[in-house]
Amino acid sequence: MRSVSWPEGYAIEQLEKHHQRKCFKSGVDAVDQWLKKSARQAQEKRLSVTRVLIEEPDTIAGYYTLAMGQVSFDELPLEIVRKLPGTLLPIITLAWLGIDQRYQGSGLGGRILAQALADCHRTGQVMPFVAVLLDCATKEAKRFYQHYDFEGLPGHPMKLMLPWKLLDAMMKR
Repeated sequence: MRSVSWPEGYAIEQLEKHHQRKCFKSGVDAVDQWLKKSARQAQEKRLSVTRVLIEEPDTIAGYYTLAMGQVSFDELPLEIVRKLPGTLLPIITLAWLGIDQRYQGSGLGGRILAQALADCHRTGQVMPFVAVLLDCATKEAKRFYQHYDFEGLPGHPMKLMLPWKLLDAMMKR
């Protein structure tokens, strides 16, 4: 499995109380407000996990949030569910991903996404799931994820998914 390399002076960490969230500004209010007001509480309730990319000593350059979930059999494309039971199916939700405006355009977004997907892949070794799903906050976000092979969900113009088989193949390259 591939590992993500970070420039010198950067580290990925699980979100903790001491992390300075108030200065984070991605340019998308919902993305900023989640990190500032809800991410830690959701993590404490074991609903999700948020990891932050820190530029030393303590600046949050970006973050992502992952959560386990389920999706109805009929919400996924036939090529994924063809041989699966017609029940609720396990997924991982990439609930949030944001890059502070000061770091946008530096390539950190792709690296943070790669780290999130590597975390998903590791999880898939012990907790099976059929896909990684996400809701795009903006059309720009949708283009970003599609660049990394996320596919649209029929009938849901801002929802994308990355099937397990494709994620597994990506991690083995």
